[in-house]
Amino acid sequence: MSTIEEQETRSCVSCGLNIAGTNAAAFKCPDCGQQIYRCAKCRKQSNLYECPDCGFTGP
Repeated sequence: MSTIEEQETRSCVSCGLNIAGTNAAAFKCPDCGQQIYRCAKCRKQSNLYECPDCGFTGP
């Protein structure tokens, strides 16, 4: 997948919002290392997230 395609498919793991071009956080799952993206709103509200690969949940 190209970088442009990857940016277009990024979505918040908590709410599903397309986060391309927004102030979103990108980090690796503490358990398995899968890349996770969260939008600014979900980060600010401390919404729970779940890793799509291993099921790890965090605030």
